[in-house]
Amino acid sequence: MATVNIPRLDLNDYVKGDQNQRKKFSDDIGRAFNETGFVTITNHGLDKNLIDKLYEEVKALFALPDEVKSKYEIPGLAGQRGYTGKGKETAKGFTAPDLKEFWQIGQTVTDGDPIKNDYPDNVIAEDIAGFNATTETVYKKLEHAGIHLLEAIAVYLGLPQNYFDDKVHNGNSILRTLHYFPITDPDALPEDAVRAGAHEDINLITLLIGASADGLELLTRENTWFPVKAYGEDLVVNVGDMLQRLTNNKLKSTTHRVVNPPRELMKFSRFSVPFFLHPKAGMDLSCLPSCIDGAHPKQYDDITAGEYLDERLREIGLKK
Repeated sequence: MATVNIPRLDLNDYVKGDQNQRKKFSDDIGRAFNETGFVTITNHGLDKNLIDKLYEEVKALFALPDEVKSKYEIPGLAGQRGYTGKGKETAKGFTAPDLKEFWQIGQTVTDGDPIKNDYPDNVIAEDIAGFNATTETVYKKLEHAGIHLLEAIAVYLGLPQNYFDDKVHNGNSILRTLHYFPITDPDALPEDAVRAGAHEDINLITLLIGASADGLELLTRENTWFPVKAYGEDLVVNVGDMLQRLTNNKLKSTTHRVVNPPRELMKFSRFSVPFFLHPKAGMDLSCLPSCIDGAHPKQYDDITAGEYLDERLREIGLKK
């Protein structure tokens, strides 16, 4: 039987709780991230009305004709802003591209921080009224929740609670709206073509706002696939490779995928919205000294977040 620890945690226990509640939250999220790499989070700050509005607009965006969507695909941005069409991203180690298209929203800097000059502007979806305002609101709320989660993780690691704050303030985070389009001719697909090939996320942590259908699975330590489900509007949160590197594998960036549905459901779309919480490009991802000892020798070369992101974007085909 696979060992899968995906606890359902209440973020209010950390944000508004007493000392004991906060410690238990840190211990619980740290233990789950050490064992399985996934948790689900309730009371994260996004209400049902906002989530429903987001998904309505996401569905409307991807219902636009391909020739309309393609005008929002900006060469040279490696898919980091605006639209990325079908067949553009391939999971590392796969030959067939993922069966998806997506739109990415990046950081909006409003406090005069000169890092604004490092970020391209977000692309305005002129054909869908409200899309940009809604996604910016969702971005900021998920960023706020993510910062609290990183505080709890820092405490679990024995670091100052605010260890990540200056590293993720105006960080290079991405909100990705995803459309896994209908599979109209499954017999014509390459053998390894799936909605999202087995992969690990690049960033510190990922916060996923549910999905319109099942399909997300994680790879357990026993090398079996386990379906990940969330209650209602809960977030699914997982460790990314940057946090795994920083902690010298103490926290686990778990391989996951989105499988194709049964044939009778292939004609239906699947939508999901992950938020990839990234630090600033200059963050040092060198393994924390506290995570290195005789039993756990250093596993990774020193690298910055920006260098690592660049390396990974090339591996998955978004950057040349």
